[in-house]
Amino acid sequence: MSRVRGRDPRTGLAALSPRPPGMEPDRSFSGRRALVTGAGKGIGRAAALALSGAGAQVVALSRTQADLQSLEREGTGIETLCVDLGDWDATEAALSKVGAIDLLVNNAAVAVLQPFLEVTKEAFDRSFDVNLRAVFHVSQIISQQMIARGVQGAIVNISSQASQRALQDHAVYCSTKSALDMLTKVMALELGPHKIRVNSVNPTVVMTDMGRINWSEPQKAAAMISRIPLQKFAEVDDVVNSILFLLSDKSAMTTGVSLPVDGGFLVS
Repeated sequence: MSRVRGRDPRTGLAALSPRPPGMEPDRSFSGRRALVTGAGKGIGRAAALALSGAGAQVVALSRTQADLQSLEREGTGIETLCVDLGDWDATEAALSKVGAIDLLVNNAAVAVLQPFLEVTKEAFDRSFDVNLRAVFHVSQIISQQMIARGVQGAIVNISSQASQRALQDHAVYCSTKSALDMLTKVMALELGPHKIRVNSVNPTVVMTDMGRINWSEPQKAAAMISRIPLQKFAEVDDVVNSILFLLSDKSAMTTGVSLPVDGGFLVS
């Protein structure tokens, strides 16, 4: 019997009715510690809350203090860390104090959309700094720590369908996500012998608060939906469920995979 009763307006996740008597809560991540970047809003925030709800100790990282404060007010016990991942030295200093991490979700990203002929140096550098270099840096620090502790770890990088399809005005964004997919594969290859799995999730348009604003114009939305066989955009929980699967022991033999959450966009 379904327990869904609409969606939580803050996270986009399905809101559940009270658990039936005798049914144990999902604590599949108990005893594990997770770091989620870009956790102030959208997918990152929802992933942090979902991991916390499943028993993980969560460190939520964002560059926006106000978002982290609102997360703290929810009383979930989530730890918060405020740092701009585009700043290499500040990131290194912050992560040196984060403690043991078993699970990593690299979600932080920026999307600066410009036509190819109008791309600026600032847009190019900022996009690659956050979408690729920061993932490389954070993953390197956390992986070295996992190896030193001798633990099995899991890393999920949040990529995009734009890594595999050219989109208008997305020259830089598509490039960063394509590079992220290849980084995911190389990380999986090199970290596998250390029992660390690395995968990516590649969503279509996701109905975060920002996604709803950016795709509110009916003609623009219809043009994209017409390319998706399931004829709809993804909800936040569609992406979060895939993240949790790839972090969990249910995917213990899965590494180096780019998992589309795109309603079939990439097959069309």
